[in-house]
Amino acid sequence: MTQLHALVVYVPTSHTDAVLAAIGDAGAGRIGNYSHCSFVTAGTGRFTAQMGATPFLGDVGRPAEVAEDRIECVVDTERLDAVVLALRTAHPYEEPAFMSWPVDGWR
Repeated sequence: MTQLHALVVYVPTSHTDAVLAAIGDAGAGRIGNYSHCSFVTAGTGRFTAQMGATPFLGDVGRPAEVAEDRIECVVDTERLDAVVLALRTAHPYEEPAFMSWPVDGWR
């Protein structure tokens, strides 16, 4: 039996499809005979880039608000490292906001 992790990532709406494809191709969202399974909700990301940052959007020292999507999916433990690498490669932010945790009671 394999351990699943929940994965959540926030991405600007302009890059949602690219990130979904990249993480799905790397193995995220595999459930039974299905692949690329995810749930996406819209929201607003807020941040202030600090000195030394090279923001994709916004300016250093100024608060920014960006239309973002929250992507949620599951990932087998064995694929988690590859999925995170794909996420970082496809995501436009230098520091993408994401998190993962083990899913209890699965399978």
